Amino acid sequence: MKQFWKHSSVYSEGASFRKIIKYTVLFFLGLVLLFFLSAIGLAFYFNHNKAKIVTQINAKINDNITGTIHINDINYKFLKGFPNMTLALSQVELRDSLYFLHKRTLLKADEIEIRMNVLGLLHNEISIDKIEIQRATIHLYKGKDGIVNTAIFRPKAKIDKSKSAATSTFNEIVFDEVHFISENQLGNKLFDFNIIALRSRIDFDNDNWNTNLYLKTLAKSMAFNTQRGSFIRDKIVEGVLKVSFSDAKNKISVATDKLLIGEEIFNIKANFSLHKNKSPFDIAIKTTILWQNASALLSANISDRINQFNLKKPILVLCTIIGDMNAVGDPEIKVITKIKNNELKIPDGIINDCSFEASFTNQYVKTTACNDVNSTITLTNFEGKYKTIPFKIPIGIIANFEKTIVAGTFKSDFEVSRLNEIIPKDFMHFSDGQANVNLDFKFGVSNLRIQKPLFTGNTTVKNAVIYYGPRNLTFVKTNIDLDFTEKALIIKKINFNDRRNAVFMHGKIDNFLTLYYDNPEKMIVNWDIYAPFLDVKQFAGVITNANHKKIITKKDNNNFSDKMYSVIDKCQVLLNLKADKMVYSKLEATNANALVLLANNQLIVKNGSVASAGGTITFDGKLTPDSDTFLLQSNAQINKVDIAKFLAAFNNFGIQSFQPKNLKGLLNASASVSGRLLSGGQLKTNSLGGTAKFDVKNGALIDFKPLTNIGKFAFPFREVNNVVFSDLLGNFKINGDLVTVKDLKVSSNILNLDVDGVYSFGSGTNLAMTIPLRNPKKDELITSNIEKEEKRYNGVVLYLLAIDEGGKIKIRWNKNHN
Repeated sequence: MKQFWKHSSVYSEGASFRKIIKYTVLFFLGLVLLFFLSAIGLAFYFNHNKAKIVTQINAKINDNITGTIHINDINYKFLKGFPNMTLALSQVELRDSLYFLHKRTLLKADEIEIRMNVLGLLHNEISIDKIEIQRATIHLYKGKDGIVNTAIFRPKAKIDKSKSAATSTFNEIVFDEVHFISENQLGNKLFDFNIIALRSRIDFDNDNWNTNLYLKTLAKSMAFNTQRGSFIRDKIVEGVLKVSFSDAKNKISVATDKLLIGEEIFNIKANFSLHKNKSPFDIAIKTTILWQNASALLSANISDRINQFNLKKPILVLCTIIGDMNAVGDPEIKVITKIKNNELKIPDGIINDCSFEASFTNQYVKTTACNDVNSTITLTNFEGKYKTIPFKIPIGIIANFEKTIVAGTFKSDFEVSRLNEIIPKDFMHFSDGQANVNLDFKFGVSNLRIQKPLFTGNTTVKNAVIYYGPRNLTFVKTNIDLDFTEKALIIKKINFNDRRNAVFMHGKIDNFLTLYYDNPEKMIVNWDIYAPFLDVKQFAGVITNANHKKIITKKDNNNFSDKMYSVIDKCQVLLNLKADKMVYSKLEATNANALVLLANNQLIVKNGSVASAGGTITFDGKLTPDSDTFLLQSNAQINKVDIAKFLAAFNNFGIQSFQPKNLKGLLNASASVSGRLLSGGQLKTNSLGGTAKFDVKNGALIDFKPLTNIGKFAFPFREVNNVVFSDLLGNFKINGDLVTVKDLKVSSNILNLDVDGVYSFGSGTNLAMTIPLRNPKKDELITSNIEKEEKRYNGVVLYLLAIDEGGKIKIRWNKNHN
């Protein structure tokens, strides 16, 4: 090796080597000189033959077009494209012959460079090798009347193919800053691209060709239907496209596996037919993309809808678009995707562990048009968890994007306690129990609001414990069986226990789902309720609970519990109530029946009846909320009720001057009263107002102090501590603490007594008493009531006043008696 380098060094210093270097340098200098001389020669040729070349170019163009072309100037680009000649056409405008109608210039360019074959020029032929268009606008137009601005090229003459290829083709195209517009008003299509750069070298095979085309462009509009909006609007599109043309099929095919649209990478294959009347095309797209990023690439009519949803992880999407560039209306669009273990956001919350297969088409019925009405999304094998509640939708269909209909099957089986993740614990809290849901559903959607819902199927809950916060109620051993039919919600069975009551319910709600979403205030819940035992005070407490408050839910776009609370608050409930035994405070009753209406937070009772204290009580009434109490209005009929038990049950209505033990007998009465109930159902006695009539049969007044006090000096020989009544009747007008007594007649074995005036539960008693001293025993054998009444006031009559003094009843002479 050392000898080789030593020999080379010696040789390089020799005379022969220096001659080789000299001749090589002279050769390359000669080539450069020849290059410049040739370039100068071409420039000289162009300058001296410019008119001829321009004429040839114009002739070439005019031979192929039917419109007009205007070229402001043509210049030679020195050395560019050598050994071919590069000409620069400046301020070029190309118009078709119908420009005066549509006013659209087909081509307007600041500069067009044309590289021509020099040998062709020497043979008086124009052979273009390359076209470079800079700062230009290309506008393709088709009007609503069918007029186009592209009918500018003359039909080709039938000439030899080899000659045609040599004289009329070009091998390279370059676009820089070219605004490309394809406006099809007849088909409502608009394609508008700002081409930043386009590079294409074309390989010809007779009349077929192919190229690898580099493209970088801003998509201002890619609207297959301008009424629906544009795809990939304002997105940069960049990549290399493999483009080929088949003359036999008159079709261009495009393929790319790494096309960048915005920041997303797409695999695209497309075919475009170039037939004059029909120009069918098909585009196949494949990508893995985030949901929101995909939505940003779609037209407004689609993205506006799907933006209400979102998937957290990227998804694989396959899309095909099939249509006709010359046809009116949308192309056919199909989208297929498969989701696995993703997170789906919906307007009402988030679905976790979400998996499903989905397909979209805008031509569900093949014999009709591609549009929103014919658009459908099909979901299959949908599984997920809403909060912690698992569910399945084996198949679901979202059809008609103008009047959207959603249909499918919903299944779920879960522990009832999982509802605590959805419903605030202050509203409802669940423990124990199992729920099963199996429903077919169908409903309309407008502005993401459910309309005209239809559910058919069954829902069951077994052995649940439910706490209802607004009323502070806990129901144990709760079983629910609901049947959804096309016309109603049938409540086959609801059984539950609370602290004292066991309740068995079944019922029906007509048109349930429509009213639930649209008019809950018009919903009527028809209940048949049977209770072996019912505490009426506790039941009233449920209605009159002062702790009834608005439930505040978290602001997490989850309005499920808010909606449920609103429906419960607004709906009307009609209860057909039956109870074997019921109590109200100390009043016990059996065989209870009532029709109870709950509407607008009111409780209305109709046709109520109970058996109590040896008799019957019939009643109706109304409870209306007023601040922290409830207004009570009631009408009642009392028939043959033990008066002592009745008064004791109602705490003697607050009367202190005598106790229920002072009275015996059977009470018949009618009353129309109003008052207030306190929270929990307790009657506020001094709030009562109204009228009452009563009649006591077989009654007795035992140890009645006002009477025994009088008897000490007025009837010393009569047994006034045990007065037996043949008649005890009267009329009352009640106004709070005051009771106006009218026509109170007492006919007994000891004395007769007439009472008029005012009795007060507090202070202010002023009763006028008329007491005939005649012993009623003398009239026991008289059978005529008229005769008894005539003799009632014979003899001495006492006129007394019972008045309140310092909280005690005092007896005074009534000097102003009538």
